[in-house]
Amino acid sequence: MEIIRFAELKPEPWRNGGGVTRELASHPKAVSAQDGAWDWRVSIADVGSAGEFSTFPGMERVITVIDGELLLLTVDGEEHPLEKYRPFRFSGEAASASALPTGDIRDLNVIARAGEFKGYTSIIELSKKRAHPVFEGQLAVLLEGKASVSPGAEPTETAASGDGSDSSDREAASSIELARYDAVVGSDTRSPEILGRGFLAVISIDRVEHAHS
Repeated sequence: MEIIRFAELKPEPWRNGGGVTRELASHPKAVSAQDGAWDWRVSIADVGSAGEFSTFPGMERVITVIDGELLLLTVDGEEHPLEKYRPFRFSGEAASASALPTGDIRDLNVIARAGEFKGYTSIIELSKKRAHPVFEGQLAVLLEGKASVSPGAEPTETAASGDGSDSSDREAASSIELARYDAVVGSDTRSPEILGRGFLAVISIDRVEHAHS
């Protein structure tokens, strides 16, 4: 079970120097926030002043405000008010700039190479009773609240546990507390399960299937 601790991530300047970003994950793994050699990247950026966003030719972006109230994003001359927890998709090639009518914000960025990968962001409310699984190709980021993650059961364990008491005891013993903005890497082998109270961003990166003639 892999957990990416936000507190351990190094802040790096944007390509255009307008803010700082912390990379949660990229593929292939980026050497720096500026190398652009990846096919997809998930990062959290601090936006402390109005100004232009970096452009990412050949990429598609999904941006979600995760702290602060409002980001006014202008994309190719059209203004879009982005409220907290409302993902917005736009072209990485577009000329884009931000205004901050209610003060500083922090946003979650999913950037993927168009035609090769498709990124999705969903915001879900956590439950203390029903664990949320994180599957292969997904990344789950705790946005607010209190939550813990534990390895899911093996398929054979699920069938054998019967009333589930053994599995719940095991989960309690192996659960790990998450801090704000920590990310859990998904897996199809014992998919990690998150329990708690608060909000979670679930990011999915899907490879685009090309039709063969």
